[in-house]
Amino acid sequence: MEQFVRAESVTMGSPATHGGPEERRWQERANCLGVDPDLFFPERGASTKEAKGVCRGCEVRVDCLEYALSNGEKFGIWGGLSERERRRVRRQRALERQRRALTA
Repeated sequence: MEQFVRAESVTMGSPATHGGPEERRWQERANCLGVDPDLFFPERGASTKEAKGVCRGCEVRVDCLEYALSNGEKFGIWGGLSERERRRVRRQRALERQRRALTA
C-alpha cells in the first residue's frame, strides 16, 4: 500500500473514491511529507498553529485543500484549513453555485 503522511483515509479505499496514484502525485511534494501525522489531527481544543505553519509555504496547499473538500475530509488540517474553516468554504461554494444557477 502507498504510504503518505496524512491519515489512513488518504491511502485506503478504492481508486474511484480517492483518485488513482497519478492524481495523488502532489502528495509527494507536500511540506508535511515525513512529519508526524498526529500534528495535523490535534485533540479537540488543541492548537493548530504548528500544523498550519507547515502548510503555509507548501507548494501543493491548494491541491491538498481541494482533495479534502472533494473527499469530504471532516477531521484534521488539510491545505492549511481546519474542519470549521473547510465547512465555511463548502458553504460559500454551495451559495455561489446556487447564485449561478439562479442567474443562468
